[in-house]
Amino acid sequence: MTPLRRRMAEDMQVRNLAPQTQRAYLIQVSLFARHFGKSPELLGPAEIQAWRLHLVQDKQLAASSILVAVAALRFLYKITLRRDWDLGLEVPAPRKPKKLPVVLSRDEVARFLSAVDNLKHRVILTVCYASGLRISEAVRLKSTSIDSQRMVIRVEQGKGRKDRYVMLSPKLLDMLRDYWKRTHPGEWLFPGDPPSRPISPMTMQQICRQVREKRGIDKPVTPHSLRHAFAVHLLESGTDLRTIQLLLGHRGLGTTAQYLRIATSSVCATASPLDTLHAVNSATPDLVPI
Repeated sequence: MTPLRRRMAEDMQVRNLAPQTQRAYLIQVSLFARHFGKSPELLGPAEIQAWRLHLVQDKQLAASSILVAVAALRFLYKITLRRDWDLGLEVPAPRKPKKLPVVLSRDEVARFLSAVDNLKHRVILTVCYASGLRISEAVRLKSTSIDSQRMVIRVEQGKGRKDRYVMLSPKLLDMLRDYWKRTHPGEWLFPGDPPSRPISPMTMQQICRQVREKRGIDKPVTPHSLRHAFAVHLLESGTDLRTIQLLLGHRGLGTTAQYLRIATSSVCATASPLDTLHAVNSATPDLVPI
């Protein structure tokens, strides 16, 4: 490990960045340095601009991937190297397209979950829908996370290193008890391979893809799709936005507010102007020459 890499790793540890974020930042900085064959200490705004163009034009990366690369370079030059730059000018963040997620209906969720043959996989994905957990949070649940007395699930150190409580559905509790009796998992509620570690989120991504292909589902389905469905279905049932924000663990209400643009209770609440017109004769009128 080079001295610069060690310094950056220590800076991220001191600021308590998530391990996944630390790994991603170090990888991005390493790719940046290897591209130019020099230490980042010897590179500047011109090289950063050239690197960004390379990611867009040659690699054709999505805006979300470029955002990670930019965030890594911003941390390196602002925190570790302490360059006195105007980061907004020298290392601007790309604009990320604002896309609304495709949301499954209740029937589509039911059909999808029923198509998951493996018990452990089906329970994990049901947790994502029943409680709105991220897949990274669902796979790291332990038996001690389930509080059947208060009917809540404790999510420890979710995104942003935050703990929170989410609802525990009575149906989900019955499913979890049945799963426990059948499998008797150890420390982790959903062990992977080896059992000393939880199952990988990537494995669950692959399971969703396989089930979607098997059932011929047109809509894209991922574990995160079930989290989106959780939020939208709650909103359509009348749950207030602030409560949904807390359940999802969103930092700001603006992130949760996107579901207002998706929920049918919001989109369809206002009648179309056509429906307010008086009866219109749908028959084709006679053509009258002038």
